[in-house]
Amino acid sequence: MFLYSLLSVSEQTTEIIKWISVGAVILLLAVIGFIGGNNAKKHDAKKLAFAGICISVSFTLSVIKFKIFASGGSITIASFVPVLVFAYCYGLADGLLVGLIHGLLNFIESPYILTPATFFLDYLLPFASIGVMGLFRRMPRKEKAVSPLVLGAVCAFVLRFIFHLLSGVIFFNAGYVEDLPVWSIENAFLYSFIYQCMYVPFDAAIAIGVLVALTKTGVLDVLLKQMKPKTETQSTAI
Repeated sequence: MFLYSLLSVSEQTTEIIKWISVGAVILLLAVIGFIGGNNAKKHDAKKLAFAGICISVSFTLSVIKFKIFASGGSITIASFVPVLVFAYCYGLADGLLVGLIHGLLNFIESPYILTPATFFLDYLLPFASIGVMGLFRRMPRKEKAVSPLVLGAVCAFVLRFIFHLLSGVIFFNAGYVEDLPVWSIENAFLYSFIYQCMYVPFDAAIAIGVLVALTKTGVLDVLLKQMKPKTETQSTAI
């Protein structure tokens, strides 16, 4: 009965939250445009342009997905990579905002929630985890070095895994996925853990593999130089 009441709430609130999300995307893009280390207008415009590009590419890649379960859980073609690169270039705050927008767009594209709380655990917090990539931008890094990027990406996906895991443990019925073995769905934590392991690590491996390839070929360093404001590029070159 409790699960049915949750589903009933979902049917009444999903459409409302969907349209609120549309407004939130517009607002967050505006916020990104006004956040800058030196408040230079050219810097803000450049950052906003790259934010739009990275979000658009990430969203396009997220639409191309391989479903693991009919009820959810899918592997994408490195959909996190563009927004991870943005977070690495511009830092934690901008990375969090871009991650939130990416999560909101994913919700708008295929909206589904059980409760408003699952909206946070399945869309907002897991995608906002992209922002932690920005914490690794200050690590010493030589050209074509991959360590900071790999560490940042791993942390982002670990946080994403944890939030999805909590959502599964707290909100989803143990018999929700018929594809899992009976012994696994009798325990909520085990069920959710196996469910997340079926797709999140594979999605992470693809994204990290693409980041490493872009770095080793020198493409990423060229891109980062184009994205950074001139003042920052000059200071790092000295």
